[in-house]
Amino acid sequence: MRSRFSAFGAPPLCLIAAMLAAGCGNGGKDENAGAPPPLKVEQASDPNVFKVDHPEQFPLVAAVEHSAAPQLRVTGTVTPDISRNVPVISVATGRVIEIAARLGDTVQKGQLLLRVQSADVSSAFSDYQKAVADEQLTRTQMERAQLLYDKGAISLNDLQVAKDTDTKAKVDLKTAAEKLRVLGNTNLEQPSGIVEIRAPASGVITDQQVTNASGVAGLGSPNPFTISDLTYVWILCDVYENDLSNVQFGQTADIRLNAYPDKTFTGLISNVGPILDPNIRAAKVRIEVRNPGLMRPGMFVTATFRGQKKEKRAAVPATAILHLHDRDWVYIPTKDKRFRRIEVTGGDMLPGNMQEILTGLTPGDQVVTNALEFQNTVQQ
Repeated sequence: MRSRFSAFGAPPLCLIAAMLAAGCGNGGKDENAGAPPPLKVEQASDPNVFKVDHPEQFPLVAAVEHSAAPQLRVTGTVTPDISRNVPVISVATGRVIEIAARLGDTVQKGQLLLRVQSADVSSAFSDYQKAVADEQLTRTQMERAQLLYDKGAISLNDLQVAKDTDTKAKVDLKTAAEKLRVLGNTNLEQPSGIVEIRAPASGVITDQQVTNASGVAGLGSPNPFTISDLTYVWILCDVYENDLSNVQFGQTADIRLNAYPDKTFTGLISNVGPILDPNIRAAKVRIEVRNPGLMRPGMFVTATFRGQKKEKRAAVPATAILHLHDRDWVYIPTKDKRFRRIEVTGGDMLPGNMQEILTGLTPGDQVVTNALEFQNTVQQ
């Protein structure tokens, strides 16, 4: 019997393979079907690296060595010297009828501050009149007792009792008269019910607790005014725990007011707070400084503390530093005509238009002499 494939011959192997491939394609799934195309990665250039065709156009300069003491800059505020605050006390209780000074005024010792209408004067005058009458009576009795004793009508003990009573009456009279004088009445015959409160010292009124028609408590708080002598003031600064080693008692500090940044004042550290603020981990440092007349309580200042030992730092021309986005930068040369922009921390200005570099450079490093010119060139 002849095979059925004999008429046509055996099927080609390639056809069988194609059929098998088709069968597999229909029955299975492609694992990559529907997957996103492979990610194409491109290397981004460093924005702080610049390549120039002619680097010789930009002269270089080497950072020189500069010795300076370490510095610590902190912020603070101007406050009155507490030991120079003088409270204004009213010795009488009453109602304010006139205020002659206001918060912020500069007053002199003895200047009128306010007037108070007080019933204390009437009470004091009544006590004074009674003391006058008692003194007159005891004086008359003592004179009579002396006359009777001289005639032998009374004993020595009776005379001594009369003298003692007269002496006590004189003391009471002086006390009553002094009370009227303290209340501001020098005329003891016609006292006034208005008590004048005057400044006990010269200075600036830094606190006011009274208004027109308000009440005043005699020898009680709050005090109507507080006068501060601003000849010397305190600078209170917050120094973080990690920086306390740079601050020593008795050390001097440079003070610059935010309102007058071109003026520098020198103060003395009089206290380093023994207790840290647990919220900010900082201690209060008090600096005493003589007030040239520009410092006002509440002003913001920058205090600079200088260490005892000097450190070696780099210094470059001021033109080599680029001030960009509130930061300081310099350009240093690298290989293949490239320059790298690095961030530095600028310090104080030095003679010869030089500026010290606190961090970022070491003595001997090469930098572009004119950083602004270089920046303008590479941005074109």
